[in-house]
Order: sequence, then structure tokens, then C-alpha cells
Amino acid sequence: MTQAQQTIAAAELPERGQPLAGGIFVTRYWLNGEECALVLLDDELSGVWGKYGEDVAGAKNYSDGEANTRAMAEAGSEIAIKALGLGAHIPSCLEGQLVMAAKADGLVTLREDRFHWLSTQYSAHYAYSMDFEDGWLTYGGKSYERVVRPVRSLPIQ
Repeated sequence: MTQAQQTIAAAELPERGQPLAGGIFVTRYWLNGEECALVLLDDELSGVWGKYGEDVAGAKNYSDGEANTRAMAEAGSEIAIKALGLGAHIPSCLEGQLVMAAKADGLVTLREDRFHWLSTQYSAHYAYSMDFEDGWLTYGGKSYERVVRPVRSLPIQ
């Protein structure tokens, strides 16, 4: 498992779109009552979300992608295990929208030819995915292969 930066001081935050913690600083946001810095990694993973028909109870959070990704990994998701191995996680619905806003602002480049998995489960059969061409949030069968751009969420001290 990659040892990634765990926190950042507010005074050390770069401008949005600049390098931070092995990726690009997307934005500041609040997660579980704590202000965090969202970082988009350059790594791209590919695979299925998980088993179609299997409910992953801990992966239903719309904002906490790390909690979702950990639940996915515990259920055997290979892309979740790979993301955690990078010291990162699969974006939640909220984090995916924040990444899309950074793309719309010209701060990051994202693949537009495929849907990207998000870590938020829609149901036992489906999970959310996002089209980064126009920001379309939808859901698809968990057994479909899609790409993932992992992110890190660093608490701001």
C-alpha cells in the first residue's frame, strides 16, 4: 500500500489546479464535519464495481468516497482494493461532482469517452457512474467494466 500524505495545513494549500499529494488539487470541501482538500490522481483504474445483485451496505454514502471504497474492498471489489493500495479512494457522488466542476473550470483533464465508476451504490444491482464529457450522473450494472480516477481527501489543519 502506498503511504500517502495524510493532512495538509491550510497555509500550505496551493491554488486549485496545482500539484498536491501526488495529484492535482481540485477544491476544498466539508466531509463529516471536517474541512478537506480533494486531490485527483493521474492514475486510471479499470474494472467492475462489484457483484451484480450483492448489496454492499457500507457503500451508500453520497459524500464519503473513502468509506464507500473500504466497504467495496471488504466485499471483494478489485478496483476498490487497487484504489486503496494507491493511498486513495474511488470518488463518491459528491466528490465526482466536485471533480466535474474542476474539469469545467479547466483545472483538470478527464477522459470523456467512457463512464467512470463512483463509489456510491445505487442498489444491490447498480452503482453510480459519471460521464465527464458533460457531467451526466447515472447508474449502471455493477458488473460492467468502467474506469476510475482515484482521489485523495486530506483533512485541512
